[in-house]
Amino acid sequence: MTELEKGPQGRRRGRGARERILGASQQLFRDQGINRTGMDQLSAAAQVSKHTVYQHFAGKDELVAEYLRRFDPDVMPEVFDRPDLTPRERLLAAFDIPASTPLCPYIAAAVELHDPRHPASQYARDYKKAIAARLADTAREAGATDPEQLGEQLALLIDGASARTRVLDSASFPTAAAIAAVLIDNAIPAPTGDR
Repeated sequence: MTELEKGPQGRRRGRGARERILGASQQLFRDQGINRTGMDQLSAAAQVSKHTVYQHFAGKDELVAEYLRRFDPDVMPEVFDRPDLTPRERLLAAFDIPASTPLCPYIAAAVELHDPRHPASQYARDYKKAIAARLADTAREAGATDPEQLGEQLALLIDGASARTRVLDSASFPTAAAIAAVLIDNAIPAPTGDR
């Protein structure tokens, strides 16, 4: 038996139970929040016993951290890993988010948990830094004079649009994309032949 087949107590895991638990957590955490989701409810939704949940996860904190870790492990590859787009187009594609998208799970977790030392809060912080870094790398590729600053500005704009979309129940990403285009154009010098 490999280590991946064992739970935290060294016992064999049920077939597919871990994935069902993570799938149920994704649905329940998104729909009703982390704090309002109990372990009894989670085990019922995953169709496993509460004991099985604790064989796979030492506690709810570990489950929440794993839920976030799996949400977007490669940090928006559908945007940043597209060779068919120019760097500028990839920066703008980061704002192509449907209005029906729920609040960013990393923001939601950090707000709900209130503890900066919680494993999920730490992962949310790392993820947000990774988004800014990918934006900065793409801005550098696009020729921005200060790619780190542009990356931070765009990351802040994405997070603000996500929160505003949720609070107002209206699409804020098109407005954020228009603001992003201005920031990007101001940060990337025009080619010398265009002057």
